[in-house]
Amino acid sequence: MRRRNNGRRNNVLLPIFFFLTALFPANSQTQGGAPNQPPPAPVAGSQAPANSPSAPPSGAPPPVSTGQVVAPNAAPNEGQNPDSADSGVFVFRKDVEEVVLHATVVDDKQRIITSLNKGDFDVYEDGHPQTITSFRQEDIPVAMGIVVDNSGSMREKRQKVNAAALNLVRSSNPNDEVFIVNFNDEYYLDQDFTSNINKLKEGLEKIEARGGTALYDAVVASADHLKKEAKLEKKVIFVVTDGDDNESAETLEQAVRRLQGDGGPTVYAIGILEKEEHPKHAKRALQIMSERTGGLAFFPRTLDEVDGISRTVAHDIRTQYTIGYKPTTPKNQGGYRQVKVDAHSHSGGKLTVRTKSGYYAGPEPARGAQ
Repeated sequence: MRRRNNGRRNNVLLPIFFFLTALFPANSQTQGGAPNQPPPAPVAGSQAPANSPSAPPSGAPPPVSTGQVVAPNAAPNEGQNPDSADSGVFVFRKDVEEVVLHATVVDDKQRIITSLNKGDFDVYEDGHPQTITSFRQEDIPVAMGIVVDNSGSMREKRQKVNAAALNLVRSSNPNDEVFIVNFNDEYYLDQDFTSNINKLKEGLEKIEARGGTALYDAVVASADHLKKEAKLEKKVIFVVTDGDDNESAETLEQAVRRLQGDGGPTVYAIGILEKEEHPKHAKRALQIMSERTGGLAFFPRTLDEVDGISRTVAHDIRTQYTIGYKPTTPKNQGGYRQVKVDAHSHSGGKLTVRTKSGYYAGPEPARGAQ
């Protein structure tokens, strides 16, 4: 993941330092008697490393042209031990063979239901019933990437979008770890994981509204950063854009493939598309990324609606069930696995479960591979 830094200036200063050291090697002590200290090493830009290449999975996910959502996200409980890291962050140590789903349940009036028990759920993988091995229904912290369009067309929208993103964090679990990625034709990690609102605000304010829209590249890089660096098991990407992707090296199909890797993030998307030349294609892309991962896509009519949407997203994340199961077909056999979760109402009403529609077992492909 690229970062904005002063690496160029450091690279200029270091040769000067070594030249002066060669001329004046004399003392190992400064005037005040304290040892001389070497200069700080230059800050290196951190590019998102590619994963090891692998053959395409044997299973077949639904084509990108559809993108429907049918199952909840599994969670840790039995078989997973919540631990506290040195920093006090809540961390799950999960069984690598367990599939973890994070699921939102709503009734026929779209009200979120939080009163269900483990026995109220049925989980299916590729149509075969699975045994739930862990279950949890409580507000747990998440690792979240806030990914915001920084293209020229967003210039007048960023103030309200930034305020909504910060209110999302304020409305979320106080132990969440959040990073900021701004993107146009390139993407930058402008603030790494933190829960400090002021640091997040500074990251959001690094605006260079110019260039095109490399949405898929930014989402894939953010998913990779979550996979490699997040301490928390539950992962989310919150993305805001006002346009269709026109700069990415990744395709929509490749981006969805990366998002649906085992343990991949849930995507919540806001598309501000009222002036977009190709709104249908842009809308479809955001819907597919969110639906396939168990999230939601929103398309506000006005910019003023964005703040309320961000609070809705925070509520959705905090009221999910976490369901875990060990698949009857071992993960090491690879391939795409379709997932479906059903929930049963105590009152007999119809319930809908929203979670990821499937996942790819086994190693992930290299960046840019299908």
